Amino acid sequence: QLQASGGGLVQPGGSLRLSCATSGFNLDDYYISWFRQAPGKEREGVSSMRTTFDTTSYANSVAGRFTISADTAKKMVYLQMNELKPEDTAIYYCAAGSTLTVGGRYGSPWNSVRGYNYWGQGTLVTVSS
Repeated sequence: QLQASGGGLVQPGGSLRLSCATSGFNLDDYYISWFRQAPGKEREGVSSMRTTFDTTSYANSVAGRFTISADTAKKMVYLQMNELKPEDTAIYYCAAGSTLTVGGRYGSPWNSVRGYNYWGQGTLVTVSS
């Protein structure tokens, strides 16, 4: 299971930290990612990490502003979002995808929803003055 929290209303240029509580699986065996979905748009990948290798990936639109991290002991995943823009407004979801279905030669790209087995319920981020 995954449960996202930390969303809210923030002014442009502000910061938020999203949290994702995980349970029932080993973080090291999965791609842990954040997706977002704005009204009328498709769900898009924001960031992903493999805790085993401490590797991360980011969408071009958030690179340099967002940082994904994890505390494996607490089974928590975070998304630090800085310099927020109105276009960052969306529902943010955390997701976990098996290494059999994400990445590698046969898996989906990290930013494709198809490879993810588990989804949290989403948390709303609104960036507005």
